[in-house]
Amino acid sequence: MTTAIETVDGAATVPRPATPGPEMAALARFYPDVTWTGTVSAGGMGPGTPEMTAIGRASHRCIQDGRWIVVTGCQEQYLLDGTFVLTWQLHLVVGWDPSHGDYRATIADNYGHAAVMRGRIERDRLVFETIDDAPVRLRMTWDASDPPRLTWRNESSTEGRDWFLIESYTMTPTGREPAVPRPSRRT
Repeated sequence: MTTAIETVDGAATVPRPATPGPEMAALARFYPDVTWTGTVSAGGMGPGTPEMTAIGRASHRCIQDGRWIVVTGCQEQYLLDGTFVLTWQLHLVVGWDPSHGDYRATIADNYGHAAVMRGRIERDRLVFETIDDAPVRLRMTWDASDPPRLTWRNESSTEGRDWFLIESYTMTPTGREPAVPRPSRRT
């Protein structure tokens, strides 16, 4: 949270940027660099789309002295017979929003999708859901209960109906641990 305007001899000074706290340290364990394999459900990419397999990878880095984690991901999708279908790319920025008191994420992909999501940590699970009232909502869940084998699910809900599984993956950390954010320096 930004520090309130401070005064020096009655003159206002500029508010200080937010510093990362324990919320960012708790978030970091969900974002090591990873590779993954998994499936895209039949109908997961729209009505009538086939079931597919996918192979992907993601790298993560902290920005702004640990205030945000930036995720860059990419995956190749194949029909069950091995025929290449497409390459999907994702850019995700996640972090703690002190003004709202919860985690936030912005997502953008090569399909032109962009969204803001609200998140929470439930023990070993990180759950993000879109926050707008759009007819189609997304829910993404990371599960770190078995650290050498993380899992990720992407689900959708259309017009308030039950959640439908779009895709699910088993992720394997590549050896680069997530950077634990450090408090920013005040100058």
